[in-house]
Amino acid sequence: MWMVPEQNQTWVSEFILLGFSSDPTTNSILFIVFLFVYLSSVMGNGFIILLICLDTQLHTPMYFFLCILAMLDMTYVTTTMPQMLVHLLAHSKTISFACCWLQMYVFSALGITEGIFFVVMAYDRYVAICHPLHYTVILNWGLCIWLTVGSCVFGFLSSSLLTFFTMSLPYCGPNKVNHYFCEGPAVRGLACMDTHIIEMVDQILIVVMGLIPISLIVASYIHIAKAILKIKSTHGRCKSFSTCASHLTVVSFFYGPASYIYMRTNSSYSPELDKQVSLFYNAFTVLLNPVVYSLRNKDIKRAFLKVIGLSKVDS
Repeated sequence: MWMVPEQNQTWVSEFILLGFSSDPTTNSILFIVFLFVYLSSVMGNGFIILLICLDTQLHTPMYFFLCILAMLDMTYVTTTMPQMLVHLLAHSKTISFACCWLQMYVFSALGITEGIFFVVMAYDRYVAICHPLHYTVILNWGLCIWLTVGSCVFGFLSSSLLTFFTMSLPYCGPNKVNHYFCEGPAVRGLACMDTHIIEMVDQILIVVMGLIPISLIVASYIHIAKAILKIKSTHGRCKSFSTCASHLTVVSFFYGPASYIYMRTNSSYSPELDKQVSLFYNAFTVLLNPVVYSLRNKDIKRAFLKVIGLSKVDS
């Protein structure tokens, strides 16, 4: 049961996001840096989507999933970055309780969806390398759409459960969140009750939803590695490894920092360090994803040359 607040306490109707600094000069510099990061992230992922849509040779399950990942990334970073940019220049850094709840829900939903979607992309690579002759039969367009919709449905349903545990807590005292957006652990620490049980349940759900996808990805790549080692052609092995390396790099960028943030108790919560780590998987990973896939993918390079009118140039 919740602890009932005393008569002279009031329920929190808004939160104050402390952000990174209270110094106007520092905030101005951070605004320029993060604006560049945000615009680059949106344009980079948007360009990947554009190339895949325009080039019919990229209309395959692999690039369909890459296109969906780019869309998720654009939405993911837009959930937090625009508000953070406004708060860096504004005197008021408040966010209403309802908006905080919505931001936490959408951010969590997109994060879980993306985590599940990495499993889908690992399965795509598994089928392509381990069952190349049946690739288009197994991964038909109907299955691709169902896997995408299923990932989104699971992500948003799971997020509603996680967000409910945090936002249904009583908030009747401090309302200053030492973060640049409404992240679960940072907000939960302001509750007017002992959150130990809620924290345990929350963490169990997060660990399960994190470890299962990671285990499935690892299992897929164990089979993929075995299949690659059986390829006699050196060129074939390098090509197969290249596409898998891009995916593994992006997965590491995402799951590494996210695991640190969510798979530990509130007792080990470090506000300043957590802000930096969450900034990495929220903003910089989204920025790096299109770079990783573009630099390591000849099809993307070829599509780019075709769009700018240099299709005859050898990629």
